[in-house]
Amino acid sequence: MPSTIYHNPRCSTSRKTLDLLRDNGIEPTIVEYLKTPPSRAEIAKLIVDAGIDVRAGVRKRESLYTELNLAEASDDELLDAMAANPILIERPFVVTPKGTRLARPIESVNEIL
Repeated sequence: MPSTIYHNPRCSTSRKTLDLLRDNGIEPTIVEYLKTPPSRAEIAKLIVDAGIDVRAGVRKRESLYTELNLAEASDDELLDAMAANPILIERPFVVTPKGTRLARPIESVNEIL
């Protein structure tokens, strides 16, 4: 099954999600989004396809979130910030033929396996 994970190898949740995929016989395409960032349009599509709002797709624990004063930002401003600073993209997103999920919690990926 062709699948993709937007992955950060330094993130334990991302590593565990990759293990979950592999444990289910899926060897996904791995996009290290910090090295190869998705476009603003791709980020927006991942968020819509995952059925979450834009704010749920942002890593609020990153210091840059506070530095950029994003707490009151609009969806467009958040998307712009994530496109310019991919460290702000929550991780990992997983895409399979059955759908897209943000693996927070990891178990949500089971819905699309």
